[in-house]
Amino acid sequence: MRLTAQLAKLNLITHLDRGALATYCGAYALWAESMVQIQKYGAMVKSPTGYPMQSPYLAIANRQAELMMRIASEFGFTPASRSRISVPPPDQLPLLDLTADDYEEGEPEGGG
Repeated sequence: MRLTAQLAKLNLITHLDRGALATYCGAYALWAESMVQIQKYGAMVKSPTGYPMQSPYLAIANRQAELMMRIASEFGFTPASRSRISVPPPDQLPLLDLTADDYEEGEPEGGG
């Protein structure tokens, strides 16, 4: 994913962020789908009784946009949130750089 690569390059994402990032991606997918439907049918549609009403896709798009903006500010996707994030210089490695492999349980060496 494009976002993950950028966040990883800046040391702004870990495996612990997977749920929040998945939520952002899900919200983006629903928002994009809703926007396609709004462009296809319009923001106002005809109700079953024939009266004009707001498209249900508009409420979905608005809700997903709210969710995306909240998560975006957590990850520094907006200009304002980026200004609050302190990123270490690229030549400065994290103090402790562990991967998921470091946590896998296995047989202790020497048997036992």
